[in-house]
Amino acid sequence: MASRHKPFARKLRLLRAVKSNRRVPAWVMQRTSRRFTKHPKRRSWRRGHLQL
Repeated sequence: MASRHKPFARKLRLLRAVKSNRRVPAWVMQRTSRRFTKHPKRRSWRRGHLQL
């Protein structure tokens, strides 16, 4: 996947994976009185791999 020329659909899937790999927003933590502090689907680039 380190090739330079990627198909556009794969780029979109990679972009979606990058966008979804964020922390839980602060307002969500505040609204739920800190019940949700960690994101259950958080992925590390070194540990977890994507199925593209």
